[in-house]
Amino acid sequence: MAPILLSAPMQGWALPIDQVPDAVFADRMLGDGVAIDPTGDGLYAPCDATVLTLLDSGHAITLRTAEGAEILIHIGLDTVALGGRGFSPCVAVGDRVVTGAPLIRFDLDLLVREARAVVTPIIIVNPDRFAITQCTTDREVALGDPLMTIEPVADIRPDAVAGGAASGEILTRTITVPLAHGIHARPAARLGALAKRYTADVTVTRDANTSSILSPIGLLALGVRYNDPITLGARGPDAADALDAIAALILSGMDETTPAPAPAPAAASPARAAIDGALLGVTAAPGLAVGKARWFRHAEIAVPEQGQGIAVENERFASAITTLAARLAEQTRHSTGAQKAIVEAHAAMLDDPVLRDGTQAQIAAGKSAGHAWRATIRPLADALRAGSDARLAERADDMLDLERQLLAVLEGVETTVPVFPPETILLADDLLPSDILALDRATVIGLCVARGGPTSHVAILAATIGLPALVAVGSALAPLADGTPVILEASEGLMRVDPDADTLVAAQVRLAQAEMRRADMLARAGELCRMADGTRIEAFANLGSIGDARLARDNGAEGSGLLRTEFLFLERESAPSVAEQTADYQAIADALDGRPLIVRLLDIGGDKPAPYLPMDAEENPALGLRGIRVGLAYPQMLEDQVRAILSVRPTGQCRIMVPMIASLDELRAVRAAVDRIAAELDLPDRVPVGVMIETPAAAVTADLIASEADFLSVGTNDLTQYTLAMDRGNPAVAPGIDGLHPAVLRLIAQTCKGGAVHGRWTGVCGGLASEPLAVPILIGLGVTELSCAPAIIPEIKALVATLGMEACRAHATACLACTSAAQVRTLAREFAA
Repeated sequence: MAPILLSAPMQGWALPIDQVPDAVFADRMLGDGVAIDPTGDGLYAPCDATVLTLLDSGHAITLRTAEGAEILIHIGLDTVALGGRGFSPCVAVGDRVVTGAPLIRFDLDLLVREARAVVTPIIIVNPDRFAITQCTTDREVALGDPLMTIEPVADIRPDAVAGGAASGEILTRTITVPLAHGIHARPAARLGALAKRYTADVTVTRDANTSSILSPIGLLALGVRYNDPITLGARGPDAADALDAIAALILSGMDETTPAPAPAPAAASPARAAIDGALLGVTAAPGLAVGKARWFRHAEIAVPEQGQGIAVENERFASAITTLAARLAEQTRHSTGAQKAIVEAHAAMLDDPVLRDGTQAQIAAGKSAGHAWRATIRPLADALRAGSDARLAERADDMLDLERQLLAVLEGVETTVPVFPPETILLADDLLPSDILALDRATVIGLCVARGGPTSHVAILAATIGLPALVAVGSALAPLADGTPVILEASEGLMRVDPDADTLVAAQVRLAQAEMRRADMLARAGELCRMADGTRIEAFANLGSIGDARLARDNGAEGSGLLRTEFLFLERESAPSVAEQTADYQAIADALDGRPLIVRLLDIGGDKPAPYLPMDAEENPALGLRGIRVGLAYPQMLEDQVRAILSVRPTGQCRIMVPMIASLDELRAVRAAVDRIAAELDLPDRVPVGVMIETPAAAVTADLIASEADFLSVGTNDLTQYTLAMDRGNPAVAPGIDGLHPAVLRLIAQTCKGGAVHGRWTGVCGGLASEPLAVPILIGLGVTELSCAPAIIPEIKALVATLGMEACRAHATACLACTSAAQVRTLAREFAA
């Protein structure tokens, strides 16, 4: 199994896990990992994965990779006590996410004010299966930077797997949980640590769901809350003692005995009755459709209860699994985006050992393969639907879909969606994701479903393919007859039944207008990023790999404003050859399909040492040999990199950017090397060479540097640290680091003015470019290029399209007059409102 690279899920300062001011994390009670002290307001996926758990309070999430690695990300310390305030999840349990996808938005200011700390541990919670082989700590990381490399443990001992080690009588005890915030990460870790002292298998059961007490993910998935009854079970030589100790620890309150506040009342469901000829529901996918209602109903697939013998039924089951797996693999190859993610989720569930083992146990009891499969998977789906988590309940649809797909293979039943007449608005008691994938979009123009929810995969698919959809309409939908004229106003959460002629004509006019607007948007989808007043702003992406390049291209990036080349040089025993570098740069350039690629020269040293470079230890590496100083100290390495960059074709796609410039002399030395190598390669045009503005010296002399630099790009992460003289490795000052500090903003303004003197453009490739609150300020200061994380490009482009230059300039001027970063952020939030 190949190593798994986890990228930084947020921007901030990376620190060793043992520096987290909480023993649960520092002592690795939940597992090993690193932590980030964030400076942004978003958490993003560090890898391709499935959302395993998401706590109701929104402060913690667990992901599982395809290889089985489980990653817990816990935003801040004691943030469970906020009860969800300040957290806005972007995903739900069961969702498949790709690297860089937004997971949780959070209000950093609120957390700084009200939480014990905002430091965020990123933990591998199954260290018995995966070990950290490399990690990044004691340095600033940008969103998407390499953070950890994990690899599977080669030899997993049977006794290392939670549960299954003990035998004998099972002792049980039922208690009521007095913990104010239920069993969240900290109590789960403490309970697991206590259980390891005993020779016993201990389980926790809530309702019909059970988890080993040694599995923090399993405990979080139980969703145990304040005052919930749970049953502890123990088996093994120390079962009685373990049960006593664990029950006593929980009943002690674990220092969390303050009663939880009463939950806010749930939002009232829309009335499920006809009001003025309209049925009310919940918007699953916006849009308007005018047509006729037609019903689609699933027929239950009949399966015999008794089998034809264990061997026969096991063979039938194995054959059906193989057939369905092949079908799902084929669908995956021919789908993209949300459709692909959902099909992949179904394939992952099909491979779930719980489902397979449960089915085989039923077969061993004499049941048919179909009956065994249904008897195994349906109770699990019913348990999800019966739970209090609405989003988790909606994942039951996927389990029922998988049930039906496999039964269809076993029984040889055709499950295709019937063909409907044109202008059909499909009615259903419920729909499955595979139903949506099979719809003929030429005839079905809208959906109206009695059940379901707005975050279900049916809703996601409907939105993905642009199909207006209304869900949770309820029993009022049942009397509607086939052929009834309807107007589906999904954006408004209603469907009008049998409208009069005037209402029908008005809806058709609105539909025609909406289709014109939609056609206009599609026609302009490939246009460059512009402000509302027409001002051009380049929307570029920061890259560190070919995968980043593909994601950036697919998300509408107009090029790359920063290619971090360190990934080629670090974690190896010798420097990469010119051929190696050229091949990697060429692959990334090819993935950008000809878009501009700004390649940053090697930025190592300081907090990013290379084993093969003999550099002495420094008392303060941030102020020592790093950035372009390393390149000038090792001229052959610098020339090899320049030669590799200039060898990329087509000529002119790549530009060179020099890191950590502090004087014009440094730029001149690089310029001389570039010009000499370009002449050797007989390049026809002058190669653009720009600089990163990361030091106050470069910012205040930007007018001098711009006289010979082709462009300026502000690295706000280092510029902030150097401007404020605050080392994020020092916890006494770390919370003060904020790129929106007026001093930093004034240096950015001075950089833009210095560049403009010589007609040079100024961009931002640091963390501020990915922060929506900062974008209007940066544009108002004179920034014309934003290079941000690939995943956030669509959001940044959409934001820029709503802005006017005069308003941004006035906003930036007001921010420059502030006395603190907090004041700037207050103004920024008011501007965005």
